[in-house]
Amino acid sequence: MQTRNKVLDDISHLFTNAMGVAQGAKDEANTAMKSWVDRWMADRDFVSREEFDAVRAMAQKAREENEALKARLDALESKPAVKKKAAPRSKKA
Repeated sequence: MQTRNKVLDDISHLFTNAMGVAQGAKDEANTAMKSWVDRWMADRDFVSREEFDAVRAMAQKAREENEALKARLDALESKPAVKKKAAPRSKKA
C-alpha cells in the first residue's frame, strides 16, 4: 500500500498553484506588451493592415488604368495623322 506523505502532498499543491500563477502572469505580461506596442505604433502614425490593403488595392487599380491608357495612347500615336483641310478664312470688312 502507498502511504500519503503530507509534506510531498503540500509541495505538489504548491507547485500546481505556482504554475497557475505563472500562467496568469504570462497572460498579463502578453496583454501589457501588446497594449504597449499598439500605443507605440499609434504614436508613430503607422497604418493598420486594413488601411494598407485598401491603399494597395487603389494603387493596383490605378496602375492597371495607367497601363490601359498607355496602350490606348500608343495605339493612337501609331496611326498616321490625318490632316484636316483648313477652313477658308473670310475677310472682315
